[in-house]
Amino acid sequence: MTGQGTGRAGLEIDTTRPHPARMYDYFLGGKNNFAVDRETAEKALQSWGTVRTAARENRAFLGRAVRFLVAEAGIRQFLDIGTGLPSANNVHEVAQGLVPSCRVVYVDNDPIVLAHARALLTSSPEGKTAYIHADLREPERILSDPVTRATLDFSQPVGLMLVAVLHFVPDEAQPRRIVDTLLDALPSGSYLAASHATSEYYADRGAAAAQVYHERGIPFQFRVADELCEVAFRGLEMVEPGVVSVSDWHPDSDAPRPLPAEVTWDGGVARKP
Repeated sequence: MTGQGTGRAGLEIDTTRPHPARMYDYFLGGKNNFAVDRETAEKALQSWGTVRTAARENRAFLGRAVRFLVAEAGIRQFLDIGTGLPSANNVHEVAQGLVPSCRVVYVDNDPIVLAHARALLTSSPEGKTAYIHADLREPERILSDPVTRATLDFSQPVGLMLVAVLHFVPDEAQPRRIVDTLLDALPSGSYLAASHATSEYYADRGAAAAQVYHERGIPFQFRVADELCEVAFRGLEMVEPGVVSVSDWHPDSDAPRPLPAEVTWDGGVARKP
């Protein structure tokens, strides 16, 4: 099967408001963004000058995390929430490149991602990919969606991907409850891979960058490593080396890497006991 997807009928793309998925696309050098996304991104760059490096290193972390989960942890199905716009080395491409029978459900709340969903729905003949239009802040809806249930077998371990999305869920939106709801639905042996922007290395400038997002109507909250652990990884078994700069998590080679202060993005992977 080549995959399937669902969405909300009548969704319109709002070109007057920036969206994180399109801003991330811009930071990565993509073209699926609008003037308002570029303007907001450039303003954020004035105080968060490392964000392009952060986006690139985070994307590489995603690929390495998926390879680890498939090749070393034996994961064969993934729930990727906050998918973003299709780019190189999407989850299904990496996973099915190793084991063609892997299954993936993508989730995002940006209508432009829905418009590009066909690019995400390509699949190896042995595997399956699907896309649903939903919001991380509605975990119950994601878990109960018929497409999610038709694609993933919740009696078997799942790789939950929350990559570069939790910083858009401030404390008042109860990110711990959201993560707990998702993890509670997954069986023992499932894994969580998560990454998060950190202001550890530039607190004052980080506050200014967060303010740019807030002014444009995008909730945003930096968290340091301990805070990410509290939100995402409580009660889980961390994979070594724990929560570190995304560049330092299972690097592919011994080649020089950006310093954590140049990346400003932490990540980690953990197993549900």
